[in-house]
Amino acid sequence: MNAAATHTAALLDSTHGKPKVLVVDDQPLPMELLVQTLCDDYQLYMATSGEQALALCRSDPPDLVLLDVLMPGMDGFSVCKALKANPATAAIPVIFVTARADPGQETHGLSLGAVDFIAKPINPAVVRARVHTHLTLKFQADMLKKLVLLDGLSGVFNRRYFDQQLASEWGRSTRSGLPLSLILVDVDHFSAYNARYGHQAGDDCLRLIAVALKGVLRRPADLVARFAGEEFACLLPDTSPADVRKLANDMAQRVRDLGQLQPGHTAMQHITVSIGLVTRTHAAAGQVDGFLQEVSAQLALAKASGPGQIRSTVILGTPAATAA
Repeated sequence: MNAAATHTAALLDSTHGKPKVLVVDDQPLPMELLVQTLCDDYQLYMATSGEQALALCRSDPPDLVLLDVLMPGMDGFSVCKALKANPATAAIPVIFVTARADPGQETHGLSLGAVDFIAKPINPAVVRARVHTHLTLKFQADMLKKLVLLDGLSGVFNRRYFDQQLASEWGRSTRSGLPLSLILVDVDHFSAYNARYGHQAGDDCLRLIAVALKGVLRRPADLVARFAGEEFACLLPDTSPADVRKLANDMAQRVRDLGQLQPGHTAMQHITVSIGLVTRTHAAAGQVDGFLQEVSAQLALAKASGPGQIRSTVILGTPAATAA
């Protein structure tokens, strides 16, 4: 493998693990050939109709769609048009797979937002090369978008991205009934730290804490963002009260392990953090602003109890509320 291929392979692996590819075809044989061609390198999902493809893209967006043009009912062009009209799925690359080598058809598909055409019967080497190319381009574009949403000091996500994801995950939790947890972390006596060691050392300390918090998280959907000043927020979809409490304890310990000197507190030799956390269960009633207010209240209780404390609450719902 040459250097360019090694770089792009590393990009794909580090971004998502195995990328998700949705194969859409109403005929078993072409679908089977595509699956055999790609199964070693990608997570594959299959749909046999346009309606099924759209439902899968809305519930669990793939990284790329291989889409047959000629299907009964909703054809590939209609599926592509619907995907591009929905902001939640508009960025998914679509490659049409068709037995008709018609320049007019290809022009129409590209005008709808498709990125490529592949002719049937497929050439496996061509399919692998084009899928890899378009996934690489997508992930590079995704990384550039994320750079705009990173906090310049700490290197974790910024408040703008956090607000976007919180709104998105709140909506997903409401629809699914799955729990949603949020941790708010504040560095204890940080103004005293800055006063004693200087703002450059304070900036270095925040960077170390950001890395420590991020190192506790394991799932792609979990995120750490700089919330404000010396505060960090951790958004944890589908995380139970017990699990989020364990994560909060691990975060507090990771920060203590950094070994940053704590000025003015001889009984405490290291920097500590106060933590507030809240979990919403079974799509409990309320608004996202109230969720933020609740986690802020828990953080205030933690700080009022002394350095290095954790306070938590659960916003209870009922399974019946999910169906409403």
